[in-house]
Amino acid sequence: MNWMELYRDRVMDAQSAVRMIDSGMRVFLSGNCSVPRLVLAALTERARGLSGVQVVQVLTVGPAEYVAPDMEGHLRVNTLFISDNVRQVVQEGRADFTPCFLSEIPNLFRCGPLQLDAALIQVAPPDEHGFCSFGVEVGISKPAAQAARRVIAEVNPHMPRTLGDSFLHVSKIDALVPVDYRLPEVVLPGEDEVTRRLAERVAGLIPDGATLQTGIGAIPDAVLRRLTDHKDLGVHTELFSDGIIDLVERGVINGERKTLHPGKIIAGFMLGTQRLYDFVNDNPIVELHPTDYVNDPFVIAQNDRMVAINSAIEIDLTGQVCADSIGTRLYSGVGGQIDFIYGASRSKGGIPIIALPSTASPRGEAVRSRIVPTLRSGAGVTTSRSHVHTVVTEHGVAELYGKSIAQRAEALIGVADPSFRDELARQALLLRYQ
Repeated sequence: MNWMELYRDRVMDAQSAVRMIDSGMRVFLSGNCSVPRLVLAALTERARGLSGVQVVQVLTVGPAEYVAPDMEGHLRVNTLFISDNVRQVVQEGRADFTPCFLSEIPNLFRCGPLQLDAALIQVAPPDEHGFCSFGVEVGISKPAAQAARRVIAEVNPHMPRTLGDSFLHVSKIDALVPVDYRLPEVVLPGEDEVTRRLAERVAGLIPDGATLQTGIGAIPDAVLRRLTDHKDLGVHTELFSDGIIDLVERGVINGERKTLHPGKIIAGFMLGTQRLYDFVNDNPIVELHPTDYVNDPFVIAQNDRMVAINSAIEIDLTGQVCADSIGTRLYSGVGGQIDFIYGASRSKGGIPIIALPSTASPRGEAVRSRIVPTLRSGAGVTTSRSHVHTVVTEHGVAELYGKSIAQRAEALIGVADPSFRDELARQALLLRYQ
């Protein structure tokens, strides 16, 4: 039987496909802009007749009816990164959070405690050889599909065909559900004065010939806009967005001086607009790979001049970074921060950066400093003080690597918001840091 016959035999609607899901199963849900919407809706409807189904996911974009109160006892999410559409239910205790490094998630599925009964994914239509591309989300979805006992895939002509280690053959898919809808788009917010000043400081640290991990958000996007006069930049990152396109078109990002995968943009997944989806479609300079490769610190370190740019919720005066919780309130996740901070620190000429605004203004609360004497009670340490090298705020650059606690406290106070510096200095004395 050739692949086209297999394809025809395995085509079905979403309601038929999710009959493969039974009570007590652990089911992976593909994330980011690759959530299989029709299959997920069918599973949510079927779940009312099931019990104890665990949905394992990372970051999902879009509505989340599958975590509604009436799903309790039927579906329960276990998320490995807390996205905004499940944050409230995690904080209410109606969903679970499993902290882990992004680089280690594939092995949790293959041979660890999160082995999968089924995977719900979305792919591009098969090519002439019967291979479907995972499109915008390869990093976690491909390892999950390879590890799961059953694979249910939406096949969407709007999914771009991305290259790299990004394919799954039709013969490995148990149910193929044809769909036809546009992928959701993620539009980044514009930059304010703080973001502008912060981005200028970060951009000033990036040398020509650097390989970048930038992530997504206002700060990374603002940094990219300030690199137009740089030369021969490369990209090796867990995710990227529209911000790289202009630099590729200008010839700034060409990967010519990369020491690993020269000439290629290496990533695990992407979030962006239709412009990005059109740019990556069948584009030979873009390669997507699973995160146990992309995020492996010892792979990352093979890129000379590796610049990793990550952020934080708060940093204490010793350099401890919290990026996943606000005190005891779980907020996001570890993601790939330590993977890339450590990888960049091991790179020849590498620059690991934690970049953050000096203050935060939580809704209904007074402005507070993000540089604090000690982390809030219950806060998680995402990146240890031993791993942190460079901290950047809109007020300056603090170099912490190889510095004593007293030197670190002094440097961090120097880049804090001026209105908090006196109190931080007083607290440093009380803590015997100075």
